[in-house]
Amino acid sequence: MLRTIILGLVAALPAQALELNLRDFYDLNRPASLEFDPAFCGLWIANESSELVLVTLDGEELRRFKSDLTRIKAIAIEDNNLLIADGFGGFQRLSKNGDALGAPFRLAPGMVDTEGMAVTGDGTIIIVEDDPARMMWITPDGTLQRTLDGHSLSPMMTEPQGIAIDEKTGHLLVVDDWEGLNSLFEFTAAGDLIGVTPLIEYGTDPEGIAIRPSTDTLFIAFDQGAGIGAFDFRTDAEAQTEPSGDCVMF
Repeated sequence: MLRTIILGLVAALPAQALELNLRDFYDLNRPASLEFDPAFCGLWIANESSELVLVTLDGEELRRFKSDLTRIKAIAIEDNNLLIADGFGGFQRLSKNGDALGAPFRLAPGMVDTEGMAVTGDGTIIIVEDDPARMMWITPDGTLQRTLDGHSLSPMMTEPQGIAIDEKTGHLLVVDDWEGLNSLFEFTAAGDLIGVTPLIEYGTDPEGIAIRPSTDTLFIAFDQGAGIGAFDFRTDAEAQTEPSGDCVMF
C-alpha cells in the first residue's frame, strides 16, 4: 500500500530538471553520507559508526579512522579538512589523516537531526535535517543565516537526507528518503526549487549524495539494498563555472 501511494506521488511530480543515466553500482553496507574528494579521486563515506572510510572510485579502501563522536551521520570537506556531524547536534573538525582539529562542539543552537552537509565556496555550511525537514545556511562560526522549510515546497520535501553542490551551476541537490518521496530535489544556489527526479527505478531509501564535477558523475547512496549508484547526469541549467581538476594523485 505504501509503495502504491509513493508511486502515485512520484507520478504527480513536476517535470524533472536532471537527466540521470545509471553507469555502475557498488555494494556497501549502510552508506549514510558521501563526499567526493578530488585530491584522492575517492569517496569519503560515513556509515553511522564512529569511523570514516575513504575509498577509491573502484572501491579500494585508502584510509579508515575514528573520531571522537559516537557516530558519524554526515560529512563534508571544509578548507581541505573534514567536517563531521553525529546527527544529534554534535560536530567535529578533522584532518584527512584523522587528526582532531579541536574537540567536538555544537555548531548552532536547536540543531537536532543533521543528516547531510555541504560547504559553499565562501565557507557557508548548508545542512539538511530530517525530522524538522529543513535546510539551513550557517556560517562557519555558527551564525544561522536562513532556513528553508521542506513542508513549504510543492511537492513537500519531508525527509531530506543528503546534500551536494553542483560546482558547475551552483545548484543544490538533495535526496529525500523512502519515508518522503524517494527522489532527488534540485534547487538553485538561493534555495529555489527547480525540479524533482524520482529515484525509485534505481533504489530505495537514498541517504547520501556526492558529485564529481569534472566528469558529471553523481553518486547516490541507497540504504535499502546497501549500495552506491554512480550516474552520469545532466542539468538544463547552463554552467556558470568550469570544474577544477581532480585526481591529481593518479
